[in-house]
Amino acid sequence: MADIQMDAPEDSPARAVSPQALADAIERRTRALPAGPTAAQMALEQERKLLFRRMIEPGITRPNNKEQAMASLKTLLTIAENILNHPGETKYQQFKPTNTIIKKNLVEPKGALEYAIEMGFRPEVELSFSTPETSHLPIQVVNFQPYYTWNPKKLQELKIGCAMIKETVTLETEKEERAKSSREAEKAAKLAAAERVRLAFMDDRRSKLQNDERERQYREGLAARKAAAKDQAAKQAAEQEEEDSDADVGPRMPGAGYSLSGPAPSASSAHHDEDE
Repeated sequence: MADIQMDAPEDSPARAVSPQALADAIERRTRALPAGPTAAQMALEQERKLLFRRMIEPGITRPNNKEQAMASLKTLLTIAENILNHPGETKYQQFKPTNTIIKKNLVEPKGALEYAIEMGFRPEVELSFSTPETSHLPIQVVNFQPYYTWNPKKLQELKIGCAMIKETVTLETEKEERAKSSREAEKAAKLAAAERVRLAFMDDRRSKLQNDERERQYREGLAARKAAAKDQAAKQAAEQEEEDSDADVGPRMPGAGYSLSGPAPSASSAHHDEDE
């Protein structure tokens, strides 16, 4: 069957659109799309990522022990996320270096405070004044409080710095979980091996006890059989001795029953005995 091809009518909308109108529509659609980053912006972002990675490793992780480095990174991450999650709230945009946690995790460890500064924090001092009662005395400063305050113009730096911390913390967490799983698997393998040894020992001990019991029963049975055979032999020997004793008794001889110390029989009684 031949293909049926239908041409659009001469007055259809498809034929009414001119190439220039189509190009204008595409241009309008293109302008409506959000503009992507330029090559220069992408290159700058990559440089910032590389900078923050270097500030983490070796900047923070190398001079500090592992636990302290992770605590410092998590503190920086909390500060950055608070700003990003609460835009415009100034209470999240500053921290006091005298705070116990901040001092322990940002001020004292090497590289941590420098990382916060790179994300847009700058040191500032908040002063409180007292007005003297008499006008001739100068105004006195009664409070001197240092702060680190974040500059909202550094939003891009804050985002990149936060992302690099997340990347590092995630990798370290996964690494620690793998190490933990490996340790648990190794521990389980050792426990299983120890259990197999214990079961083998119990089996050997059970087999030995069974063998000992069979040997004991065999010895007792052998001793019983020997004793029975001995008793039977003694009984047979006694019976044989009794039979031999009965066989030794012959006919009564003349003079039997008389002792040598008794009176000798007379000739007539001896003769009488012979006649009988």
